[in-house]
Amino acid sequence: MGRVAGRFARVEPRRRARSLVLGLLSDLPRKNCWTIAEQAGDPTPHGMQHLLGRAKWDADAVRDDIRAYVVDHLRDEDAVLVVDETGDLKKGATTVGVQRQYTGTAGRIENAQVAVYLVYSAQAGHAAIDRELYVPRSWTEDRQRCASAGIPAAVGFATKPALAAQMIARALDSGVAARWVAGDEVYGGNPTLRTALEQREIGYVLAVACDHQIATRGGRLRAAALVNEMPKRAWQKLSAGIGAKGHRFYDWAVVHIADDRPGHHELLVRRNRRTRELAFYRSYSPIAVPLSTLVRVAGRRWTVEKTFQTGKGLTGLDEHQVRRWTSWHRWVTLAMLAHAFLAVVTADERTHRPAPDGLIPLTSSEIAHLFNTLIVRPAHAAAHRLRWSHWRRHHQTRVRDSHYLRQAAAQP
Repeated sequence: MGRVAGRFARVEPRRRARSLVLGLLSDLPRKNCWTIAEQAGDPTPHGMQHLLGRAKWDADAVRDDIRAYVVDHLRDEDAVLVVDETGDLKKGATTVGVQRQYTGTAGRIENAQVAVYLVYSAQAGHAAIDRELYVPRSWTEDRQRCASAGIPAAVGFATKPALAAQMIARALDSGVAARWVAGDEVYGGNPTLRTALEQREIGYVLAVACDHQIATRGGRLRAAALVNEMPKRAWQKLSAGIGAKGHRFYDWAVVHIADDRPGHHELLVRRNRRTRELAFYRSYSPIAVPLSTLVRVAGRRWTVEKTFQTGKGLTGLDEHQVRRWTSWHRWVTLAMLAHAFLAVVTADERTHRPAPDGLIPLTSSEIAHLFNTLIVRPAHAAAHRLRWSHWRRHHQTRVRDSHYLRQAAAQP
């Protein structure tokens, strides 16, 4: 919290932000302004709601502090910047950015809010260092709707790859040392993003679809068609990293792409050793690198999935119950701060206090459990809990009465 203290002009929001971060790190079954305020000892949730909506502090400046904190502690010369989006299922149509759209969270089209994140992935650990909310055209073409949700007038429509490019540029311009970028097909299939990375001489390994067109000496071919021309000796068994069950071994092959631009352009192919399922990647590097390096970068893309899993499971990244632009950015930023704390502490423990024989290394989940058990867990008197029960029931009464009044007014 010392890193971000200077971003708050007054002591009250600074202290409340600390309470909210502690709440996000807690083991509350649900994390929102109500539950966190009750745990913090506040008489009502109004203070937490004020912090997210109206208090004076700069969430983007806190984001920059998080980025510096993560890079300082997880610093790695071979770090990879990983981009990916995740969706949060929502009801109604007034939550900022919500519409019916595909989200990997549900695996189908749902009413959801989608955001793109940038993760710093190092050998020691990984954590999100930037975020951008995806605002669909159905919103940006309705400026009154945008104004109602607090979206600034300067915010226009931007694709997910464009949002990713903005975050990568911010990270590199701030001095983050990263040699590679990784991402899935949404980003690999975007030539504008690939060109922007090549202009900055940042290598990438980005997934592409099987029908992605590849330039060869014999003309343009689908990525899947090139596999049929590969000899058996082209495939190598290599590990894409260590997962929960050990090394993730696949067969890998690489094909040179005919390109007049500087650097080395290649198609990387991954084959499942059991199912024979194929996956394809466009790769670029300013200098020649071995296949094992490209495989390592491709394997780092999975760290973004782990970041989403721990961010949502441990620090309430997706549990925000806010509807407006500013509130969303503030909640997500503080959730990123809480997750960055866990990532840094976990990396520090593994580096300086390795687990003895017979024990697995400490995980973020175990660190969170110990932190809650030993430090965070509050002890409020029964009177405090009863006051909150009274407040919740009183609020729910007002909501019910308001609903009945609107229902009565709508009836002919």
